[in-house]
Amino acid sequence: MIQIKGLKKNFGSLEVLKGIDLDVQEKEVVVIIGPSGSGKSTLLRCINYLEVPTGGSITFDNIPLNGDANINEVRKEVGMVFQRFN
Repeated sequence: MIQIKGLKKNFGSLEVLKGIDLDVQEKEVVVIIGPSGSGKSTLLRCINYLEVPTGGSITFDNIPLNGDANINEVRKEVGMVFQRFN
């Protein structure tokens, strides 16, 4: 299970994620849609710790993620498909 509580991400003074709450249960499929610039990629990058969140918390199977060794276990279970690979 992925549990996100109050997730925030700022780039300088630009507030991109404004307190996102999301629970994803085991075997549940979630699709994140929205217009360009709405924070979809930033949310996924924060879950995978490709970006460090400004605030809030992310847990994966009750293990808090904080960018250290725990993230390698999550990356084995969470996929991210890039629209364009450069």
